[in-house]
Amino acid sequence: MEILTNTNTKTPKKNLKSPSPWVIARRKFVKNKLAMISLVFLLIVALLSFLAPFITTKDIVRVDFMNISKEPSGANWLGTDTNGRDVFTRMLYAGKSSLTVGISAMFFITLIGTTVGSIAGYFGGRVDRLLMRFTDFILNFPFLVFVIVLNTILVGKVSGLWTLIAVICLLSWGGVARIVRSRILAEKENEYILAAVSIGSKPSKVIIKHLLPNVASTIIVQATLIMAVMIVAESALSFLGFGVPVDTPSWGNMLAEARDSDVLRNKTWMWVPPATAITLVILSINFIGEGLKDALNPKSRR
Repeated sequence: MEILTNTNTKTPKKNLKSPSPWVIARRKFVKNKLAMISLVFLLIVALLSFLAPFITTKDIVRVDFMNISKEPSGANWLGTDTNGRDVFTRMLYAGKSSLTVGISAMFFITLIGTTVGSIAGYFGGRVDRLLMRFTDFILNFPFLVFVIVLNTILVGKVSGLWTLIAVICLLSWGGVARIVRSRILAEKENEYILAAVSIGSKPSKVIIKHLLPNVASTIIVQATLIMAVMIVAESALSFLGFGVPVDTPSWGNMLAEARDSDVLRNKTWMWVPPATAITLVILSINFIGEGLKDALNPKSRR
């Protein structure tokens, strides 16, 4: 009798496609609880701020002499300021102004700095020297002094909020340009870049398609930090009276109330809410930036 022997034939496994670096980074970021909580908090603040006209109908400009410096109550959740305006309503509209400055400045500073740094790093030589000397020229300006001077000169010619954004962007892109240039200089020596150049790819195509995607992680992390810095800069300038115009509510303008010693000591509801908002938003952005930095770091991927 013939005995049949079973041959152990292993079913060939399907070739599983390994996840891309961006997928790995996303998974790692989602696992970072502090970064995710910060992101959710920041999104909630942004939604409340930009939907302010649909949340409250109270006037943010009209002076109400009958309700000056009222303590928090059912009618005014966070009380009223020295002009009788509802603090909660102004908090929402102020968040819109401060976040607009932070987000817009972040976008334009990153765009200008990335463009200048990419061109300087890729072409090198005379182009690099010219652009970097111009970048040094921009970086040598005392930021606070020139923002105050330029904003004062330009105010009234353009919308006050966008004047401040334009001035800040004009003087703040140098650091991003230097960081991007250094990364491009290191990245362009790789073989895949040399291969792309050897087959006649246009410089713009090499920069956009090959170089920038490989330095995007650095740019993203820098962008988050810039946003936090710009919100602080707006608040500081507005507190000093050289930022967002006083008729446009911002967290910095609301903090300006605290310059009065009576308000600072006895009417804390006027300045504690904007101070708390600035602190929590800046912390959230920094936690998000740290989460992105960790998620996009190739050495920390598992």
